[in-house]
Amino acid sequence: MKKFLKIFIPIIILLIAAYIYYYITLPAVNIHSPGFWFFIIGALVVICIIIGLITANPGSTLYRGSVFKNKLFTFIFGLTVIVVLVYIIGSILSSPMINAKKYQQMLKINDGNFTEDIKEISFNKIPILDKDSAALLGSRKIGSIVEYVSQFEVGNNYTQINFKGVPTRVTPLQYGSFFKWITNRSEGIPAYMQIDMTTQEVNLMKLTKGIHYSESEYFGRNIHRYLRFNYPTYIFDTINFEIDDEGIPYWICPVKDYTIGLFGGQTVGRVVMVNAITGEFKDYAVSDVPKWVDRVFSAELLISLYDYYGTLRHGYWNSVFSQKDALQTTDGYNYIALEDDVWVYTGVTSVARDESNVGFVLMNQRTAETRFYAISGAEEYSAMASAEGQVQHLGYRATFPLLLNIGGEPTYFIALKDAAGLVKKYAMVNISQYQIVAIGDTVNECEKIYLELMKSNNINVKDSSKFPKITGTITKIAEGVVDGNSHYYILLNSSDAIFDVEVVNFINIIKYNVGDTISFSYSEGTESNTVLGVE
Repeated sequence: MKKFLKIFIPIIILLIAAYIYYYITLPAVNIHSPGFWFFIIGALVVICIIIGLITANPGSTLYRGSVFKNKLFTFIFGLTVIVVLVYIIGSILSSPMINAKKYQQMLKINDGNFTEDIKEISFNKIPILDKDSAALLGSRKIGSIVEYVSQFEVGNNYTQINFKGVPTRVTPLQYGSFFKWITNRSEGIPAYMQIDMTTQEVNLMKLTKGIHYSESEYFGRNIHRYLRFNYPTYIFDTINFEIDDEGIPYWICPVKDYTIGLFGGQTVGRVVMVNAITGEFKDYAVSDVPKWVDRVFSAELLISLYDYYGTLRHGYWNSVFSQKDALQTTDGYNYIALEDDVWVYTGVTSVARDESNVGFVLMNQRTAETRFYAISGAEEYSAMASAEGQVQHLGYRATFPLLLNIGGEPTYFIALKDAAGLVKKYAMVNISQYQIVAIGDTVNECEKIYLELMKSNNINVKDSSKFPKITGTITKIAEGVVDGNSHYYILLNSSDAIFDVEVVNFINIIKYNVGDTISFSYSEGTESNTVLGVE
């Protein structure tokens, strides 16, 4: 009996430890999952250690002197070595070094037509916030709501989606702590944050029934554990929080598919959708995912697939040494709303990184459709530096550019933020001639100045004027200073509105006085109308 207990008790302890490890780390039971191999190797190593300690103990009835005289130890040790070798060999055989052609052909690239694919869009559809600015607004919003701020925090998901045609970021609230989870878990998380990327409007969307499955839950309702115990063999990629057209919150959970060897050729094969309120789940093939879903393929995965396509054209060793015709994406990316989907935008440059782009790509996050546009010009960070140079006296920092079609010209659109992370101005930089930089307090004003700059630099632009014009006699004129810039505020006899003219952009305005007749185009605002062109 003592001999039996000395063997049985360590086995029970090992099984309990293995279950705790599995419960915490949640590896997929799948030979394509590195985590599963680590789990198996770790378990075998622990078994070897336990057997070795028992066998090498002089007081043990199983004492053999040398552990290798124990047949069970020898078997487990040999099995461990074999498993480790299979993992190492499998990793090598799955690598781009061995399968360069297969990796290079993973992503199908189509040539796009810039002016046809990327239409000039209304400014109320341009996302002017990045994730950091959205997070700042979200934190301020929850801080102003007394009933929630003591119990909940804002999650850091901030998934960018198209919600009813509007670029939007959404993120759930999360429990403030373990004890606050205990207090509120029966009702669940009562709301999620919804941020309009075009107007910067922040709304806390309250739910009639709370979210019961989330990343801030503990135990079985934690969304990662819930997925693992319902789909033990699925290898999940980064999960995303989204809402459907009715505002119902879901977790969109892409399932990795390895198409080259054991661990290579990662893509997305299926998608599991989990209702965040009820826990109901549906399993789809990628081609069958509902169209309201915006994020199946992560930006990082799509970019890595394009880098394989661009760098492995002439094999693996060419990508390392001579690098002939080798292209790769630039550092950084942004999102663009197109055809009711969210597309990842990033530039394409040579592997040598010569601060210029040979073109750019758009990659659909729902379908992985990829379009390449052969438009050479400034690399994004060069454009950002040009924009920052125009406002260096204010210390504003540029966000990563968004690609727009302005007057038929590929254009970088950049938001400029102050030290607090708030958007203060906007910039438009011509991709092919990045010395052409327009700065404006509003998007409309920025576009007007940009079009005039392009015309003055002999760039043939399409007439995209869509702003109202007015003519009248000045009845009152006053001067003010905003962010260090002089502004004239004008009243006309033909309108009750106040018109704001930034002197630095229209210096001739100082020639006008009360009683003079003036004509100008303008964009409408809530407090005053911004003058975009004085005639």
